[in-house]
Amino acid sequence: MRVVIAEDSVLLREGLTRLLTDRGHEVVAGVGDGEALVKTVAELADAGRLPDVVVADVRMPPTHTDEGVRAAIALRAAHADLGVLVLSQYVEEQYATELLAGSSRGVGYLLKDRVADVREFVDAVVRVAQGGTALDPEVVAQLLGRSRKQDVLAGLTPREREVLGLMAEGRTNSAVAAQLVVSHGAVEKHVSNIFLKLGLSQSDADHRRVLAVLTYLNS
Repeated sequence: MRVVIAEDSVLLREGLTRLLTDRGHEVVAGVGDGEALVKTVAELADAGRLPDVVVADVRMPPTHTDEGVRAAIALRAAHADLGVLVLSQYVEEQYATELLAGSSRGVGYLLKDRVADVREFVDAVVRVAQGGTALDPEVVAQLLGRSRKQDVLAGLTPREREVLGLMAEGRTNSAVAAQLVVSHGAVEKHVSNIFLKLGLSQSDADHRRVLAVLTYLNS
């Protein structure tokens, strides 16, 4: 897996680089601002060396507001096959919604605290690089919470809402079953009911199912 890291904290950038390289992945570049991120990825793409995934901080110089997420959105528009995982100090719902607009294929949004769980973080980077989805549980909770206020999920049972939240994090049916300690068949039934009640067509690909759910929740 080829990775570009965009983080203005040199210490954190070097730490992320070490985490990934120690597990056999290649960090092809590390930059400290959004402009440099877009330029670096463009240069790599022109050289036929487009990375598999970009890991970027939401807030970077010069204003430390939304440079990182803006760069991530621009990169997703320019390079459809590029995975983008953004890191944030806390949940910023607007940025999460903007990042998920369109297609959630190869997209992730994690809180920086999640990096402390090395295995979970690396798994998320790999999943996004492979075209999957990785959303922090706190992000999902806020999106679901907003949707409940709008009665979007009124027709779902408590268990179906629980399954939906785990799906939105990017978990497979098997992972959901393990988390809830239920059978794989039970999860499949819940998933079918969720799509039926929300009026969403099913798909064999997990990231497409997540896309359908999140698109509906964000509408």
